[in-house]
Amino acid sequence: MKVTGFTFIKNGIALDYPIVEAIESILPICDDFIVAVGKSEDHTLELIQSINSSKIKIIETIWDKENREGGRVLALETDKAFKAISDESDWGFYIQGDEVIHEQYLETIRNTMLKHKDDLDVDGLLFKYQHFYGSYDYVGISSNWYKHEIRIVKNNASIYSYKDAQGFRKEDNVKLNVVPIDAYVNHYGWVKEPEAMQKKQESFHKLWHDDKWVDENVIKATSFNYESNVNQLKRFEGTHPKVMLERVKMKNWTFDHDLSTVNKSLKDKVKSLITSILGLNLDYKNYKIIKK
Repeated sequence: MKVTGFTFIKNGIALDYPIVEAIESILPICDDFIVAVGKSEDHTLELIQSINSSKIKIIETIWDKENREGGRVLALETDKAFKAISDESDWGFYIQGDEVIHEQYLETIRNTMLKHKDDLDVDGLLFKYQHFYGSYDYVGISSNWYKHEIRIVKNNASIYSYKDAQGFRKEDNVKLNVVPIDAYVNHYGWVKEPEAMQKKQESFHKLWHDDKWVDENVIKATSFNYESNVNQLKRFEGTHPKVMLERVKMKNWTFDHDLSTVNKSLKDKVKSLITSILGLNLDYKNYKIIKK
């Protein structure tokens, strides 16, 4: 079995992405790794080049400004990395620049890939998610956070990155058949120094909206106010991946959230009521789960 990791990144240093940690977290179970590095205003290319592994293959790209709205450019960059995977590979292991896999899951992930390598009914593997917010001590629990997503796919030319690169589909807009895997993705996209988080917000919205919308709707500030944007949180009680420990140790800002001030949104209240009474799961699913 051959596994190729793949990802994309641009301005990873300026926007404080844990991109090196993301790559290194899955590198042990990848035979090689494709990184699509967009032309950046910082030293992101040099950062990726500094990763001490012969498995890394870099392709330099230019982001298409004409496809920025709706986050479409993110999917296009994902596809550039995915299409660079050799025909010899059985699986593509996708990781985004703010996602990290705990080493405790690597054996399970590898064994699951081995089990379904030759199963033509399986297009991909579905991961569980925990989304950190404000600091490395809190995770989001409201319905706004997606609970699952596809991060491993068969090396199949008909598969492509969907919409804003959150998931995948295949030809004719068909959802992938996936098998759930007992492993979490740690999403650290909402844990940054407040100044870097504000820059990320401004940069992110420019990938979704035109300049006029950004000027009118994105708050101009020097730092991001985590408390003003907070929703339901709980304290994280697990351990962080080893590759993240130095970054966690270097955290230089304070975010202490009062967990007693949970304000459940109307959306969450309605979903909870429907789930408890009818037993229906209303979460968005960009995939088809199959039992194997």
